[in-house]
Amino acid sequence: MIEPILIFKFALAIIVFAISLGVAAYATYGERKIAGLFQDRFGPNNAGPWGLLQPLADGGKMFFKEDFIPAASEKFLFIIAPGIAMFTALMTSAVIPWTSAIVIAGIPYQVQLADIDVGILYVFGFVSMGVYGIMIGGWASNNKYSLMGAIRASSQMISYELAMGLALLAVIMMTGSLGLNEIVDHQKGSLFGFLPNWNVFKQPVGFLVFLICAFAETNRAPFDLPECETELVGGYHTEYSSMKLGLFLFAEYINMFVSSAIIATIYFGGYNLPLIGRFITDPNTLAVVGFLVFFVKILFFIFLYMWVRWTLPRFRYDQLMHLGWKSLIPIAIINLLVTAGFLILKEY
Repeated sequence: MIEPILIFKFALAIIVFAISLGVAAYATYGERKIAGLFQDRFGPNNAGPWGLLQPLADGGKMFFKEDFIPAASEKFLFIIAPGIAMFTALMTSAVIPWTSAIVIAGIPYQVQLADIDVGILYVFGFVSMGVYGIMIGGWASNNKYSLMGAIRASSQMISYELAMGLALLAVIMMTGSLGLNEIVDHQKGSLFGFLPNWNVFKQPVGFLVFLICAFAETNRAPFDLPECETELVGGYHTEYSSMKLGLFLFAEYINMFVSSAIIATIYFGGYNLPLIGRFITDPNTLAVVGFLVFFVKILFFIFLYMWVRWTLPRFRYDQLMHLGWKSLIPIAIINLLVTAGFLILKEY
């Protein structure tokens, strides 16, 4: 007989997978609508009411476009590269606590696919692997523009992971745990009696460093140098077409969704909202409200990604590397030392 926890986890995996794909699909619609708002135009408005069926039309177009593979490419690597990018993007969401435990037939279930003690290390491990899909795709294309875009992406992601990791170390020292559930639990209650007990108020500098690094890690403007069309045509996916190109684009939007969830989890209390427990006592109702609160936080950061894209111009590549190595890493190290000093003083 199959254990109920296995059935629950299997259903949760399908739901998380569907939500990730759905958000990625409609993030493209949302981005085009927001771009239209900023540029004083309508955006998609023909496919369905208010253009709501546009993502389905785009997906159908991707499936039915000609699938072209360059004759001089490394065909096997060329084919698997988009799959690697998509796989790593989806796997990152496995350790995110989506809401508080729900109770089914008197048994509490954590709404989290994998509650592991080293959740942050798991996230960083898969984020680091994401560069392989981009690098393999650019190299296997046998195109100098694709290769240059892949090299840019790899050096950019490696550089900004250092500052991101240093910013996270300060949160880990304050929490005393690498588990995302413990980090969320540590942010319950209030700070000074009127502020939410969120890490963003305890680590504002670390949050700012982490946010900037998240933009660079997801290759979003103003750090979209790997796809810079004015210099590299289309960057690492120049030679891709049909659904292979669609997988690369989907992976970018899924990464944006997951990174928004990670930011909300680590710095904005995850599914916590101050005083919510005083008004809601039923655990299942609390879980539903907690999920909605968490999702609103995620949507805010997705909007922030889009807002920045259509507001700021992209950096030059030397400015990008200068910011990462000469600005963000020193700031993150100083923030880490100040946090350590404060914690030592607090002990005494």
